Amino acid sequence: MHDLTYLLAFLLSSGVVHAQNATSPIVTLSYGTFEGSSSPLLEKFLGIPFGIAGRFELPRTPSHLPGIQQATAFGPACPQQSSPIASVPGIPDLSSFFNTTVPLTMSENCLFVNVIKPSFIPPGVKLPVLFWIYGGGFEEGDTSLNDGSTVVARSIALGEPIIYVSANYRISAYGFSASKEIQAAGLGNLGLRDQRFAMEWVQTNIEKFGGDNAKVTIWGQSAGAISVGLHLIVNGGNQGSLFRSAVMESGSPLPLTDITAGQVFFDQLIAATGCTGSKDVLACLKAVPFDTFQNAVNESPNLFSFTSLQLVWQPRVDGEFIKENPQDSIAQGAFSKVPLINGDCDDEGTLFSLSTLNLTTDQEAANFLHSNYYPKASNAEFDILAVFYPSNPTVGSPFNTGDLNALTPQFKRIAAFQGDFEFQAPRRFFLQAASKRQNVWSYTFKRSKATPFFGALHGSDIAEFYGSLATPSFQGTDALVNFANTGNPNMRANPGAKTISSLSMVNWPMYSTSRSAPPLLEFLEGTMLNITTDTFRILPIQAMTALSRLFP
Repeated sequence: MHDLTYLLAFLLSSGVVHAQNATSPIVTLSYGTFEGSSSPLLEKFLGIPFGIAGRFELPRTPSHLPGIQQATAFGPACPQQSSPIASVPGIPDLSSFFNTTVPLTMSENCLFVNVIKPSFIPPGVKLPVLFWIYGGGFEEGDTSLNDGSTVVARSIALGEPIIYVSANYRISAYGFSASKEIQAAGLGNLGLRDQRFAMEWVQTNIEKFGGDNAKVTIWGQSAGAISVGLHLIVNGGNQGSLFRSAVMESGSPLPLTDITAGQVFFDQLIAATGCTGSKDVLACLKAVPFDTFQNAVNESPNLFSFTSLQLVWQPRVDGEFIKENPQDSIAQGAFSKVPLINGDCDDEGTLFSLSTLNLTTDQEAANFLHSNYYPKASNAEFDILAVFYPSNPTVGSPFNTGDLNALTPQFKRIAAFQGDFEFQAPRRFFLQAASKRQNVWSYTFKRSKATPFFGALHGSDIAEFYGSLATPSFQGTDALVNFANTGNPNMRANPGAKTISSLSMVNWPMYSTSRSAPPLLEFLEGTMLNITTDTFRILPIQAMTALSRLFP
């Protein structure tokens, strides 16, 4: 493989590829022929339909498309739920970290896949595939936000070329409605099923693009990372050949409630669309005009409402696609035994705590955390956990910033709790089980600790892994590329590389609970890397995990 990648690098640097791609690339699939676009370095096939599905329908293969279909622009985004970040005077603009822009083009016909690949792949070579699942709280998100070009270009420079694939999936009420009606119709977790359908598309079609369907790595961030974690536990962990490794960036398999727990929100949707009393509720909802349905969806609480991370539209245990609480699956070892990377930002909870700035007393904050996250727990049971998350700002998030960044007397306390509840506790619980069975690496991202009030906030690591900063270090990108190629994020000697990665300055050890202090790769300011340990907040996170197991 080294000789072939060296040949690829030579051809790219010598300009031979430009002549090769004088005409636009074309690929023929079983249901149509698609024409992409090319540059001296990359070929892009954007907006290829991989499935079709009406409202509250399972995805299915598209019908045959006549002629040559243009695949040069991203397809419409799936309908987005309106979820603006609260505007608070005096706090930083977060647009560079977290996208809040609703795509200009949305459609319920939104199941499109994108493939970005090197312009030249030597004959007989099949490249590893990196399959991206976007985040957005299961309420928003779109493949066009990160098109993957920087990742593929970097893989070429490293002499370890890959193919990047991304696919839209339905979100909000379109993809994650939950109720007895949805369960009876077998339509739970449609967004996850869309993702799965796209993975199956890769298995069937990626060889036409020069990819190896036996070397697929699934990678997601936030809700995308949670999705990756849930795909690991589907079918009792037996995924066949869908993927051989997985990356979870700020998200892990969460404790999930039963699908009927979403009934109250589904009933509100029924009422808001005028379907109350209908003999066939789903048929009525399917017939509701798009604007009416979308307005009803936007009336429901969102990611930045007061209830914050207690999401209205989210994956749930439906008894069919997800058959049990994922944390029960993890405890039983019923998950995919593939190499994993799983890490979080240091201050995951700060972004999601803007909606609770009206809570200023200890009792108000404790009541909110109890009722929002553990409503079934008794006062005594929750009070044990509350002790570990005091209002003292020196132990709150942004962590290790002393008395600074306290927007309100309770902000850092709530931010610490929410970050651990949604991110750190599930990650540690999963890795403690997975590291006994497979190769696992974990990290903590601290490169934006200087951001006032938010520290190393959720989403601040995306640009690092995409290599999309103005002056990128490519350390996160290089780890992804190495992992997709070899199942190990560490650098290896490669004579075909055109560049030397600064990731090679450190050896990233595997996570292991056989050690008293499992190692983490620490991304520090600038290009600093360090090996630290996963020993922070041991007792608080243990208490939180125990309560989550009792009351998912």
